[in-house]
Amino acid sequence: MTGTGGRLLAISDLHVTHDANRPLVQGLRPGTDEDWLLVAGDVGERFADVEWALRLLSDRFARVVWAPGNRELSTRPDDPVQLRGGERYRALVALCRTLGVVTPEDPYPIWPGPHGPVAIAPLFVLYDHSFRDPPTLSVGEALLQAHEAGVVCPDEFLLHAEPFAGPADWCHARVRTTRARLDALDPSLPTVLVNHFPLIKEPTEALPCPELAQWCGTVRTHDWHRRYRAAAVVYGHLHIPRTSWHDSVPFQEVSVGHPRDWRHRADAVAATPRTVRLADPYR
Repeated sequence: MTGTGGRLLAISDLHVTHDANRPLVQGLRPGTDEDWLLVAGDVGERFADVEWALRLLSDRFARVVWAPGNRELSTRPDDPVQLRGGERYRALVALCRTLGVVTPEDPYPIWPGPHGPVAIAPLFVLYDHSFRDPPTLSVGEALLQAHEAGVVCPDEFLLHAEPFAGPADWCHARVRTTRARLDALDPSLPTVLVNHFPLIKEPTEALPCPELAQWCGTVRTHDWHRRYRAAAVVYGHLHIPRTSWHDSVPFQEVSVGHPRDWRHRADAVAATPRTVRLADPYR
């Protein structure tokens, strides 16, 4: 693999537990033998679903890079694999390694293709309710406000954080670990940061229910696109595919979403991977 003629593609929120989404994933194919695919989480809700999709994609694309979403990390009652929290994440990493899929625990691969080289950094950073609005509310008050508005996130029941006290503590530990890895990168290399959640709060302003934002990231990553020379940031989770620019960096949401999300879209085929647009990180 020379990497000189391929494309850097990205997709997220495949949600293959939905029967209607599986044919979309089966239709995903590279345009060349050198295409890379970045998968920004929420592949599926059950362990076997994640394995099915990542195995299919890793057999087709030259390299697959995966960052976990809240759905992979959740433990549904109907999943035969009942691992929780850190144990579940480690099992997912081990699965990916058997498939040749790059995880947040592996060395960051270098994309050598057009506009490269850039370090592709898959991140595992959760949320800590710090995107709550207004920020003067306590976490408890923000959760109560959401519940009173009829907004309840399934993570409250399905996403376990053992050995941490909760997702916020797990998030803060992951922020520390990830910063150390990113700080150790060659400072001459630009990056593509791949995370399931947006690294900044601004994209959550497009959510139909503002109460949902508190489950969508952490303010502790607000400057990472500048600090780590991002040529692009790739994320999912919101199910609002678009590109927005912040500090001259393209933030690309690449989600497919649930069938109710993609069936009404007229702009493109629902499961078409987006080409990652790379900006000059030294502007």
